[in-house]
Amino acid sequence: MTLEYTQEHLDRGTDRIGLQIYPEPDGVVDAPVVVIFPAMGVRAHYYRPFAAELRAAGLAVVVADLRGTGTSTPPPSRASTYGYAELVDDVGAVLDAVKPRFAGRRRLLLGHSLGGQAAVLHLALTRDATVDGLVLVAVGMPYWRLYRGGRRYGVLPYTQGIVATSALLGVWPGWGFGGRQARGVIRDWGHTARTGRFPAIGGVDAEAAVPGIDTPVLAVSMDDDQFTPHETLDHLCAKFESAPVRRERYTMAQAGGRLDHFVWVRASAPLATRIATFAETLT
Repeated sequence: MTLEYTQEHLDRGTDRIGLQIYPEPDGVVDAPVVVIFPAMGVRAHYYRPFAAELRAAGLAVVVADLRGTGTSTPPPSRASTYGYAELVDDVGAVLDAVKPRFAGRRRLLLGHSLGGQAAVLHLALTRDATVDGLVLVAVGMPYWRLYRGGRRYGVLPYTQGIVATSALLGVWPGWGFGGRQARGVIRDWGHTARTGRFPAIGGVDAEAAVPGIDTPVLAVSMDDDQFTPHETLDHLCAKFESAPVRRERYTMAQAGGRLDHFVWVRASAPLATRIATFAETLT
């Protein structure tokens, strides 16, 4: 089941952020709203099946294309100098833009992979009290030491090779991973893979700010996640010293279908129900 959405845009200087606004859930007054930020290189349109399940569970849904991806323009080029700092600012701008539309409702900030890192950093750096709950789905710190067995010794050169290539070319062309990306995004992502820590954001020690987040968190990892296995999300959750964290694993038995870093979207009905239950606990 999929839904049509209304396409809108938010101007961010020389860039535009695409927003996909889904219909309100049937028969629900003042439904909690979930604002979704996607994975690296994944278009907002990809989340249509997930949005349909969230709506069926009684939630309103907005999905934002990350800067330079999908309906967000322009696509990354050698002229693109942005990194995590700009992605984090975009999170705040999107939340501000949709605030009047959903005034007075509970708001969940949901991030998948890179979108989850941006969401965490937004809360760490702003302490945004308008966000009632943070949902992390298949998010993790891709720190090479967290991967099992011999794989860890492949993750480090692989990730840092992508960093080096993007620095050399001035942009990451998307060769087999992550879609086309600005070199600053790849640089900052590579830092998390190399160190297991967040980079400084605008001169601020973002890593030191994360433990101060007190927004309730629902953190869900996926079976057979090829990029952010369970251990990478465990590592991220350990940084939340002040927030109540509900840490869960989404299994193939629960989903009733195949799972990995991306295809969980097509088997997300039980996950959507779990997120709706989480929303009910927020005040």
